Amino acid sequence: MKIAVVGSINVDMTVTAERIPKKGETLRGDSLHYIPGGKGANQAVAMAKLGAEVEMFGLVGDDAMGVKMIDNLKAQGVKCDHIGTVKGESTGTAVITVGESDNTIIVVAGANGKVDKNYIDGVKDALLAQDMVVLQHEIPLETVAYIVNLMSEHGVPVVLNPAPAANVPAEIVEKVTYLTPNEHEAVLMFGEGASTEELLRKYPEKLIITQGSRGVSTCLADGTILTVPARKVEVVDTTGAGDTLNGAFAVRRAAGDDMEKALTYANAAASLSIGKFGAQGGMPTAAEVEEVLNK
Repeated sequence: MKIAVVGSINVDMTVTAERIPKKGETLRGDSLHYIPGGKGANQAVAMAKLGAEVEMFGLVGDDAMGVKMIDNLKAQGVKCDHIGTVKGESTGTAVITVGESDNTIIVVAGANGKVDKNYIDGVKDALLAQDMVVLQHEIPLETVAYIVNLMSEHGVPVVLNPAPAANVPAEIVEKVTYLTPNEHEAVLMFGEGASTEELLRKYPEKLIITQGSRGVSTCLADGTILTVPARKVEVVDTTGAGDTLNGAFAVRRAAGDDMEKALTYANAAASLSIGKFGAQGGMPTAAEVEEVLNK
């Protein structure tokens, strides 16, 4: 199966510290790392590591980091033929603080903000040749909507991971094949009036809500609420866990797994990812996930 990711390509500037500083506070950091990231690139790498045929679509700046990020994607097995370079723009950057087994993230869009309708029109034929398209919210939301409408018209399944949190129009919710918010993103999208169970029942086998340490839930076609509990692991770095889960889920659904099997696999992959440092560096291979599932 051929899977496309249209999304962000970032460099993660990651600082580790004893804890995350409070507002107005200065702390001494322990280390500084420049790590390939971006939710789009992360999900592409997660899928490639799990053995999928993946192509990344997006833009980088005309700087040294842009070249490094593309080289990294290629090294991870991600096809990069349609990644463009924006003159006079920086490559997207995420400033991440890691402390006490948690993180805070500030994202500067850079070239990711230039992934517009014109860019999509230029790569449309390549996107329509895919078996599945995976999207996130680190490119302009109007571009996300444009892609969803385009793929819907041509019957190409779409996974939308609505992160960072933003309102998603009802029309887009209806047209995507799978929608994978976390609890906070779900509240922003649907409001606080409905319970998680009510929301899931409204969108069976479409809405998948991740709940951190409580696992991930969806509603099956027969109306049963399925919750796959999180695996207990020693947490090293939670950065990229959601991207791993989304990538793994897309891979297994594209391969034909049912919802329970796909989410069980995705949860196992995500649990392995938080046991290592770095978003992409912690992502597991298919063999590692299978080993965990077979225990």
